[in-house]
Amino acid sequence: MAEDFAETGSTVDAQANGLDAGPQLGMLTQYVKDLSFENPNAPAVYQWQEQPQIDVQFNIGTVSPAEGVHEVAMKIEVRAVASGNTAFALELVYAGLFAAQNVPEEMLHPFLYAEAPRLLFPFARRIVAETIRDGNFPPLLLDPIDFGSLYQQQTAQAAALAGAEPAGQA
Repeated sequence: MAEDFAETGSTVDAQANGLDAGPQLGMLTQYVKDLSFENPNAPAVYQWQEQPQIDVQFNIGTVSPAEGVHEVAMKIEVRAVASGNTAFALELVYAGLFAAQNVPEEMLHPFLYAEAPRLLFPFARRIVAETIRDGNFPPLLLDPIDFGSLYQQQTAQAAALAGAEPAGQA
């Protein structure tokens, strides 16, 4: 069996004492960091006939609370307004802790801003839907988001802005 492995020409660089120098990424935990739901016009809001306009905003942020550990926080804000009055407002900050070891910065940044939010989103989506439903409104099922494409767009925009000529003289 050992001879078969040696004959394949495969090279596995096993480190002494189980040390591994290869890149490793993993989710440690996920949690609700902040959750707020406001229903400021209850009970009158339940008599309104007009469909509210719903505005959804996302923001992704990261911090590093310890060496090799990164917190990725997804902030979701939802506001429903009808006739200039707020039907409901929700703010959720859903976060996850991710461990990263031996990962180059050029690989870590896309992971933290594209892949980690993709992993967190289904759980945050469920919390948004259930919280709004618990406020006696129809649940809001957020459409899936392609965080990879968004990351690429924002990276391209940042690169374009970095290479742009200044608008004036200071």
